[in-house]
Amino acid sequence: MDELLLVPGSAAARDLSDRSGYDVAFLGVQVPVPILAATKTILLPYTHFSVLMRLDKRLAAVTALGIDGEKLMDLDRSGIQWRLDPRLADDQQTGEQLYARNDLDRGHLVRRASAVWGDTRQEAAQANEDTFHYTNAVPQAAKFNQSLDLWLGLESYLLEHAADHGRRLVVFTGPIFGDNDPVYRGVEIPLLFFKVAVFLQDGELAATGYIVDQTPQLADLPDVPLPGAVDEAPPLGPFRTFQVPVRDIAAVTGLDLDQLVAADRMPIAAELPTARVRSTWRRLVSPEDLDLDFDLNGD
Repeated sequence: MDELLLVPGSAAARDLSDRSGYDVAFLGVQVPVPILAATKTILLPYTHFSVLMRLDKRLAAVTALGIDGEKLMDLDRSGIQWRLDPRLADDQQTGEQLYARNDLDRGHLVRRASAVWGDTRQEAAQANEDTFHYTNAVPQAAKFNQSLDLWLGLESYLLEHAADHGRRLVVFTGPIFGDNDPVYRGVEIPLLFFKVAVFLQDGELAATGYIVDQTPQLADLPDVPLPGAVDEAPPLGPFRTFQVPVRDIAAVTGLDLDQLVAADRMPIAAELPTARVRSTWRRLVSPEDLDLDFDLNGD
């Protein structure tokens, strides 16, 4: 990874200079932010999460969030405005010019409600505001972004039923860039998004992977070009969420997920280690459809 470093104390970095970002030891074992080899990136720390920005795409490659389920707070978003990150030049990130006067939403990669925790209300409020940096946004069709109940609910469900280390969970989320992504106002609009949840189960590191597709919704936006021709990978369908092997996410993103591939709790990932990408994806209708090799209900 060709990672650019911020200059401490520089004028551009001053406002966010106290942010410590995602804690790689959050689960009690080291789980680093995945790297993206041979691509210029910059790691931006915020409160409880970090964003690995792809400078060539002007969007995130992956976000890394630690969720402490015992310290979550219920704070609203009223009055918080989206803003550019002052540590980056404007042309290194995607701002309001992409989202103005159309039906594209600013889709949170780090889920706002999952980041809002802390020992104090001030800490939680700072995390709340930090999720509204454009570096944490991806362009999503409004209809798609507003209908992701299952996708967004996965983090809450896993916190309640899967994490046994003080209800702690690590979540990596990001877009999946592909050759068929339409270009709109100079920005590639990703069709797919991924999420990898990481937790401890019986003292061992465990991971599960998910993918969701917004291709059908983009076709309804008159201002956004239609996605390019798709050969053997048709759209997955509106609002569909799939549980997938973590190795498939590594294959389609280029991220180094070797540690999490080895910890994948999707049984078919171990049973069919050479299965081709997409062949073992399992559609989820509700969180209870999760295919994990441990008992979520304690029966």
